Amino acid sequence: MTSLTHLDDTGAARMVDVGAKAVTTREAVATGRISMTPAALALVRDAAANKGDVLAVARVAGIMAAKRTAELIPLCHPLPLSRVAIDLAVLDDGVAVTATCATTGRTGVEMEALTAVSVALLTIHDMVKAVDKAMVIDGIRLLSKSGGKSGDWTATDVG
Repeated sequence: MTSLTHLDDTGAARMVDVGAKAVTTREAVATGRISMTPAALALVRDAAANKGDVLAVARVAGIMAAKRTAELIPLCHPLPLSRVAIDLAVLDDGVAVTATCATTGRTGVEMEALTAVSVALLTIHDMVKAVDKAMVIDGIRLLSKSGGKSGDWTATDVG
């Protein structure tokens, strides 16, 4: 069984010491989606929501969230992100969000990518909740990560 790195020998929470780890280029990709009614989706697709261009605001929110992940996740290291890309795809029944985060550092950017997706989706929800209170956010997951001691990883069930 793999030990949990964020717990010390007594079971207390701790921030992992990454000082001795090699500096490598690291990237992570995460995704998630939000489903909604056709009326809400039309407002999103047509940039016609009362609060403004939903997709543009969600993209900026995702980028901002990635940059502030260490302030939100207690044991996360602050990272100098070299890239954050938020891709939004309008689907037949909602919106898919994919975030790619990259850095050159001693620890990975998985949490930044997951946080970016989560906040982008929450922003979409916030901006059109007046039209559809029953929207569903789901499928938030890591798709891939590269770099670091543990090497590359890709989800096998991304379908």
